[in-house]
Amino acid sequence: MPQSNASSGARPLDWALFLLAPVFFSSNLIFGRGITGDIAPFTTAFLRWAGSALIIFPFVYSERALCLAFVKSHTAIWLVLGILGMGICGGFVYWALTLTTASNATLIYTTSSLFIILLQWLFQGRRISSAEIIGMVVAFGGVAVIVLKGDWTALLHLRFNIGDFGILAAAIAFALYSLLLRHPAVQAMPPMPLFGLLALSGTLVLIPPALYEVLTGGLLPDTTSAWTKLLGIILFASLAAFYCFQHAVRVFGPAMAGVTLYLMPPMAIIMAVLFLGERFQAYHAVGIVLVMGGLVLATAPGRRGGKPAA
Repeated sequence: MPQSNASSGARPLDWALFLLAPVFFSSNLIFGRGITGDIAPFTTAFLRWAGSALIIFPFVYSERALCLAFVKSHTAIWLVLGILGMGICGGFVYWALTLTTASNATLIYTTSSLFIILLQWLFQGRRISSAEIIGMVVAFGGVAVIVLKGDWTALLHLRFNIGDFGILAAAIAFALYSLLLRHPAVQAMPPMPLFGLLALSGTLVLIPPALYEVLTGGLLPDTTSAWTKLLGIILFASLAAFYCFQHAVRVFGPAMAGVTLYLMPPMAIIMAVLFLGERFQAYHAVGIVLVMGGLVLATAPGRRGGKPAA
């Protein structure tokens, strides 16, 4: 369905899941802080999606005939989704974060929503409205205010390295993942069995790099703290976050669902204040206002370029 029509007919539950997606994605701040020093990156991603696949297996088993038919008929799509959404946006991101700063990663990763719209424009003839462009610029400005802590001179001190290019690759991969979720064969699958299949796909593609880490002395979880963080990542940053995001893609379309990425920095700030005792600063308020204002501009019903060109 066209994106503009989809959002105008969305239910309150659809909007609730739309807003919960960045909340659960941002839970990485609480459960994932310091985990890169406790567990090797690709091992973390493997355990994350293996645990998710086990938890959601009953939904896959209940629709086993449909799931087997999907895997047999669309093996390439199934594996590519696992590579993009769970492999590159999982282990690859954890690896990149060992080489770059959280500030750089936040700024770069939020460009994924821009890549979604750009790819739709290039390959699907999607029209981009002026309000949508302005909204994205304003929202990205809000992200920049938060990441730079209100000090624009900090831009002069940003340094980019191979880890930053890894995050950029992940941003593009997430955009491709979002678009591929709109494939008719994927759309035809029930949400929970589909998510279980994607978690399984991600687990399979992560086996080789995770095994390499283990064989070369990579860190394994060996403390209660490490297992607790990992469990939080599985339940919230994986199961809850990806389910909400995939629901948003299904209902609103990939471009609008991608806008939820702009909400991640404000959500992360609020969670850090509530759970980590961090202080709320003036630049946080400015950034949140800009992000929310840009979000309203970019997603207001009837003002986006959701229809393909004739």
